[in-house]
Amino acid sequence: MSSMRDRQEGFEKKFAMDEDTKFRAMARRNKLLGLWAAEKLGKSGEDADAYAKEVVRADFEEAGDDDVLRKLRADFDAAGVAQSDVQIRSVMNDLLATAVEQIKNT
Repeated sequence: MSSMRDRQEGFEKKFAMDEDTKFRAMARRNKLLGLWAAEKLGKSGEDADAYAKEVVRADFEEAGDDDVLRKLRADFDAAGVAQSDVQIRSVMNDLLATAVEQIKNT
């Protein structure tokens, strides 16, 4: 019985670690996405960093990526930045891969 309990605890620890890694990767992706969007919006320096934090916070509104996409879409539309939803989602996917690599290397 002890080996079964050890195995179960091992699976639980792995699940918790995987979830933590996933959360960190998404948060890092959103920061990178915010910096990318800030550049498109003509922001730099502290303004770009502050905007990136807004994008990270936007992801806490609901599950999934739709809340982040809505924020970028609204900000781009307000500023007259031409980026389609498909282009934004493509950047989101690319930056998620970058974020995962960065986390693996830390």
